[in-house]
Amino acid sequence: MSRPAIAYINLEHLRHNYRLLQQTAAVADIMAVVKANAYGHGLAIVAPVLFAEGCRQFAVTDATEGMKLRNILAEADQTTTAEIVLLSGIFDTADAALARAGKLTPAISDALQATLLQEAGFSGRVWIKVDTGMSRLGAESPRTLIDQCCRAGIQIRGIMSHLACADIPDHPMNRQQAESFTRLCEHADAQLPRSLLNSAGIIALPDQCLDVVRPGIALYGAEPVPDQPLGLKPVMTMTATIMQVRHIKAGETVSYAATFTASKAMRIAIVSAGYADGIPRSLSGCGHGICHGTLLPITGRVCMDYTLFDITDTDFGCGDSVEFWGIELTANDVATRIDTISYALFTGVGERVRRVSV
Repeated sequence: MSRPAIAYINLEHLRHNYRLLQQTAAVADIMAVVKANAYGHGLAIVAPVLFAEGCRQFAVTDATEGMKLRNILAEADQTTTAEIVLLSGIFDTADAALARAGKLTPAISDALQATLLQEAGFSGRVWIKVDTGMSRLGAESPRTLIDQCCRAGIQIRGIMSHLACADIPDHPMNRQQAESFTRLCEHADAQLPRSLLNSAGIIALPDQCLDVVRPGIALYGAEPVPDQPLGLKPVMTMTATIMQVRHIKAGETVSYAATFTASKAMRIAIVSAGYADGIPRSLSGCGHGICHGTLLPITGRVCMDYTLFDITDTDFGCGDSVEFWGIELTANDVATRIDTISYALFTGVGERVRRVSV
């Protein structure tokens, strides 16, 4: 067995979240965002489950991810073809060739991407991405880009944009972006399908679900707006095992740079996961883990391969499992403690951590 750092992936919770999002989005289709290895949860684990639930639209970052997903889904079902959208579009001729070979659907935002697709003989579909206030990717003239695609024999799947402040539901930019998106769509082609909302957007602007919504973080059970919970269930539980228990005397220091000095005799658990596994180093001296329902403080600095916990007042020992985040200690709570977001925790889980479906 490899080192005992395991991310347990709860498939029933994944199914629950997908079904809940279906209900919340009403008549809009779900485009499941599974980029970055399904937000660190394991693309090969997550995608077939969503496919079995009836999901037929997926979003990844680029053509390489798209081809990987195409192969995974081909193993899941040989008869039904899912739409795989490339949210970053394409970057070069190699990407364009992959898009053609894999029947992928790039979301494009400039003329160069359309030209690269045309040169590759691509005659599939594309989404047109427009900027409505994020000041990130977006076509400056969507009508011009649509016309270029049509002349090249490229089909238009729809028009999409992205909200900048959806996790703040009452932020005025949300409604401003929705209104801007409506105007741009009407000017470009009022008949094309539209997609604006991400996970938080479904909460912030429920009247703007339109034709397709693109949930990402919500699929994995982190509430996109914590004070307006949807009832999602955590999918990942990040764990590692106590490898050794050290008996520390008063005055002795723990871990790198001797940032922690014991004020009394202590029992310190050395746990088999560190920052190379995705445990943020910023949790040093301020984070916690959970073992058998007991909250344990992280002691000293998080190391590359290990994290140390104070287990002085417990009888825990070698072989006991410590949860870093999951069911008992939510990823949102951990992220808030160190001024980051659950996305960063999930996508930071290293390759050497085993993903085990349960």
